[in-house]
Amino acid sequence: MRDPAFWWRDGSFIAGLLAPLGAVYGAIAARRMAKTGARAGVPVICVGNFTLGGAGKTPTAMWLAKTLKAAGEQPCCLSRGYGGSDAGPKLVDPQTDAASQVGDEALLLARVAPTIVSRDRVAGALAATATGASVIVMDDGLQNASLLKDFTLAVVDGRRGVGNGYVFPAGPLRAPLDAQLARCDALLIIGDAQHAAGVIAAAGKRPIFHGRLVPDPAALTALKSRNVFAFAGIGDPEKFFATLMQAGIAVTQRKAFADHHRFSGEEAAGLVMQAEHEGLTLLTTEKDHARMAGDPALAALAERAQVLPVTLVVDEAERLRALALGKIGKPISGHYLPALP
Repeated sequence: MRDPAFWWRDGSFIAGLLAPLGAVYGAIAARRMAKTGARAGVPVICVGNFTLGGAGKTPTAMWLAKTLKAAGEQPCCLSRGYGGSDAGPKLVDPQTDAASQVGDEALLLARVAPTIVSRDRVAGALAATATGASVIVMDDGLQNASLLKDFTLAVVDGRRGVGNGYVFPAGPLRAPLDAQLARCDALLIIGDAQHAAGVIAAAGKRPIFHGRLVPDPAALTALKSRNVFAFAGIGDPEKFFATLMQAGIAVTQRKAFADHHRFSGEEAAGLVMQAEHEGLTLLTTEKDHARMAGDPALAALAERAQVLPVTLVVDEAERLRALALGKIGKPISGHYLPALP
């Protein structure tokens, strides 16, 4: 299911009708967020976002894991494993695990650091510390209060901001914005910040960082002379298509799917056949390609589809690095989880 268009524009009649439901949902979410969680035994960095859908959390978590490793830490990523069947806790093996088991995001995270998938964040934190981690990097979890966080970074898609400002189902917010901001230490705006002005103003004195997802130069060079059939099943496929066009890639055809879409064999065959018929190069995202791994019905699509890797570049990288390292060096009050035997 794709997110409705009225979430991202002001003055929608439908949003107004749904606003009372959103207020109830938001009140419940805010109460849950206000609870005191358990201490993981090692520092916890949380990368979250205010809205449903993609904002760039996983690339940010990967950037932080790499940054922490470069600083001499031993990070372990913690993911809910959205879209996977395994409830965990489970240590992800990027070579043998499939996205249907652990989720696409966990497979990407496991490429840069040990990664645990667990629907129970407390159990996942225990498993992460058992790997010898000196710090846990949570991909998502801003709205989950089961664990105390030493540093919470909220990622905002500058192209879409927080939409119409309503809470689900009237809008894209996962909880009232003020309740979410109260749990955040800093914001990272990814992309053009013109639609993030409202949330930046609401952030008060919290540090604001700016970043962008930069496509791999070698991959772009290889695609320059080709006509492309781009497809994506991520939170905002249009952002992927816009990135390609801004890079000068000739996008002849495009197809958008819902976030975390699990491709069927019929859909895969249809994409391959259309690309061959029209003489186009299939191109998709790393997350979409990760979901194809290990599924025989998608083998032909996985082989034919090119991938455009992207890397997060943070403009104020040293300042964010210093802030994150400083935060995890400070004690935080709360009760501690029992050590594993």
